[in-house]
Amino acid sequence: MEKPMSAFTYLAQGLALGFAAAIQPGPFQAYLISRSLSDGWRQTLLAALAPLVSDGPIVALVLLVISQVPPWFEGILSLAGGLFVLYLAWEAYRSWRADVSPDTATSAGGTRSLWRAALTNALSPGPYLFWSLVTGPILLQGWRERPLNGLGFLAGFYAAMIGVNALIIVLFGAAGRAGERVRRAMLGASVIALAGFGAYQVWRGVTVL
Repeated sequence: MEKPMSAFTYLAQGLALGFAAAIQPGPFQAYLISRSLSDGWRQTLLAALAPLVSDGPIVALVLLVISQVPPWFEGILSLAGGLFVLYLAWEAYRSWRADVSPDTATSAGGTRSLWRAALTNALSPGPYLFWSLVTGPILLQGWRERPLNGLGFLAGFYAAMIGVNALIIVLFGAAGRAGERVRRAMLGASVIALAGFGAYQVWRGVTVL
């Protein structure tokens, strides 16, 4: 039987995955950058909270589904999640090496940045895949061991995600292209975090099976 992990371990996992998820180029990040460049960081900062608005139904749906699967299937989910995270690490590495920036031309007009950002996030495939294959199984495992573990994971994940979102908004709103250099450095750090966690998830999935 696998030894339960501590609440601190779940918190650390949440922080690492929240950081890695937030720094990945995609429609949501492109929206944050485009609004911070056009409206300024003060007008856009509230949009950093968008995942708290959009993720609730996604998380509830994913947990409802995966809580019904047999224990052996959790090993398959862990293995699939690890392979998916390794794929994200490879994609992040390619973006870092090619110095690819999100397409800031996808900006949507309007002043309700929080709700527009939440809608952008909800309509992106990333949150559904990430919660189904990676974060959902970890949250469910932690909650089953002890509710504090699950809460610690959630707290770490969203603290890191919102923090990185806010940092991206401020950097691009206040520093322009200087923010792009910092974003690229953070993307490089996310490659390491994703690769390490993906390898761990694959190992865990194999041992469970």
